[in-house]
Order: sequence, then C-alpha cells, then structure tokens
Amino acid sequence: MYQPIKPLVGKVQPTMYDLPSDYPEDSGLPDEFHLYQPQVLSQTCQPPNYPSDRIFIASDLNLYYDLDHLNWYKRPDWFVVVDGTRLYRDREMRQSYVLWDEGKSPLLVVELISEGTEAEDLGRNVRKLGSPPTKWEVYEQILQVPHYITFDERNSEFRKFRWQNGKYTEQDREAARFWVEELQLGLGIWHGFYQGIESDWLRWYDANNVWLPTQEEQIAQERQRTEQERQRAEQEQQKVEMLKAQLRALGVEPEV
Repeated sequence: MYQPIKPLVGKVQPTMYDLPSDYPEDSGLPDEFHLYQPQVLSQTCQPPNYPSDRIFIASDLNLYYDLDHLNWYKRPDWFVVVDGTRLYRDREMRQSYVLWDEGKSPLLVVELISEGTEAEDLGRNVRKLGSPPTKWEVYEQILQVPHYITFDERNSEFRKFRWQNGKYTEQDREAARFWVEELQLGLGIWHGFYQGIESDWLRWYDANNVWLPTQEEQIAQERQRTEQERQRAEQEQQKVEMLKAQLRALGVEPEV
C-alpha cells in the first residue's frame, strides 16, 4: 500500500493550495459518457462499513504523486479513498488530491477507455526517457492502488485488476461483476436508463446483489412512497366516512 512521503529537512512540501487544479493543455469538457458514468459510480458507492465523512470520491481531479516533480500528475476518471476525510482537513472541498499531504492512496481507480486512451489505460505504452511515468506505472508501482478497473462503453468491456505480489493481476475477464471486500460492495455492469439514456453502466451493488440507487431512483422511490402514503390516508378516511354513514343509518350520530 502507499506509504506517506516523509518530510524532507529544509524542503517545502506544497499542498493543494500551491499546485494547479488544471492545465491549459488539458482537453476540456468530457463527452457525455465521461460526464454521466462517474455520476452513476459516485451516487451508488455507499459502503456500509464506512461513514460518509470518512469516504472521499472524486472524478477528473488532479492527483499529484511526486514531490520532486510538481508538474507530474494523473487525472483519474473516478477514484475512491476510504478511511480518510470527506473534506480536506475536515473543512473544505479539495482543489486536487496531493498524496504527500493526504498520506493515503486511493483504494480503487476507474478509467473509462475512449478513442486513443486504450494503450495508456491498459499499460501497453512504453515510457519515454525523461517523461513522467505512465498511468499504469503510477497506479501499480508508485501508488500501489489495490483495485484498478477499466471500462470501455463502446463494447462494454469490463476489466478488473487486483494488486498482488507487487503487480496487477487481471481477474476473471468475462465476469460482469467484481466484489470489493474492503468496501463490502460489488461493481458490475448494469443495463438501464440514466439521465434518459439507455446504456450499459458501471454501478455498485450490495451484499444481496441489489443495485444501489442513483439519485434519480431515490427521488422516484420517495415520490412513490409519498403517493402510497397519500393513497393509504385516503383509504383510511373513506373507511371512517363509511363507518360514520353506517352509524347514522342506525340513528347514532358519530363523534367528530
């Protein structure tokens, strides 16, 4: 697992306030899938073994990992850190995630494969001399992220890698579900509608193999409960009125 970087004598350790949250050369706004899929993951990631204030979830956020190269960073499509803090220093939202400041590596990273990113996401490209480590090298060798997931929405290819004995070992490639013991949750392919779009989505499920609800579904469920309660109240009122009518037919005036 990731070991916090020890402070170096006489060396200033910058925090998120000192490092850029983005760069002009970044590609800008994501496509719709890269916008919505992280939302599905974030909304359904509800670990029962951690309180919400001890879980940090992020998407498309700069992750700084090398104190000696402050312009090196990765920007995972989605990641989760557990047993840390939801807010930076328990008081504000993060501008970036700085490993030597936070002292804790992500538990799980998801990369959404798109045109031109497959080699980088799956560790097939070779690091050029003098260039930053590849994404695969950072996750596997530097951060040692326990679980690395890739998902290609073009063909719904769901690949799962677990960190074992110093490297990533691919898990069952054909399996549509993957259990993450540390979260007491599983990640799987769900086919359905999100934001009015029917597609295959990565989504979290619980120990009973039940998909955890998105915000859309939570709102719909609450509306359904409210409507059911309204109908029950109307039915009870109708029963009361019928009983009153029966009593009046018998010459008894019911109490209000």
